[in-house]
Amino acid sequence: MSRLLSWVYLVALFTFILLPVVVLVVFSFQDGRLPVPPLKGVTIEWYAKVLSDRDLMAALGNSMIVALGSSLIALVLGFLAASGLARVALPGSTLMRGVLIAPMTVSYLIIALGLLQMFNTIGLRPSLMATGIGHVVINLPLCFSILYAAMGEHQRNALRAARDLGAREWQVLLLISAPMLAPALAAAFFLSFTFSWDEFIIAFLLTRFDVTLPVEIWSMLRSGLSPETNAIGSLVFLVSMVVVLILEFTLFRKARK
Repeated sequence: MSRLLSWVYLVALFTFILLPVVVLVVFSFQDGRLPVPPLKGVTIEWYAKVLSDRDLMAALGNSMIVALGSSLIALVLGFLAASGLARVALPGSTLMRGVLIAPMTVSYLIIALGLLQMFNTIGLRPSLMATGIGHVVINLPLCFSILYAAMGEHQRNALRAARDLGAREWQVLLLISAPMLAPALAAAFFLSFTFSWDEFIIAFLLTRFDVTLPVEIWSMLRSGLSPETNAIGSLVFLVSMVVVLILEFTLFRKARK
């Protein structure tokens, strides 16, 4: 009985999680103007429109640039901060860790408004660069938390041994620490990439003409629902699933072995 209930719970859980995605994908092929039941027919017209829409493709490229750039910067900064604070016990290190993870407890709206005022003060206009800086602010705490938690005592011992054998600090970080943290580094990067890719509030307030994909989709939704927006969401979901499957069958599987 308990086994049956476990399977029922598992099926209900995955249905709850995946049903909205299934509906999104199904009605992206709707042969009609509205992505609502009933399904009138199947067409790939909306995918063709998405791929030929210059504004959408430009927004897609902007999102890719911002997500990649901000995730890489957040990953490097988080890795260096985690390595430094895990290596030695500094006076006030607990306070430093608290300051680093503090943005995780603050609303994105508050962060965006604060950054907007600061950028206006220093003369940095709304742009993709401003949005990228905002995404570094929200992703740095995530990267730091993941990497700091992954640094166990065995790694600290390996780093001490490398230093005792004459390795320089950059060699310790790149040749010892980074390979040992490869799964955590990958997880931190792709989580940061996903959050940056989907983020709307900061991108909306800190961009003007060169917008990211969520802002462009919001502009499209102002004129009403369309299978075209479903097609965009389906393509984004497909890319995300491909990335997850590649990681699962390469890096994470090797880490478990």
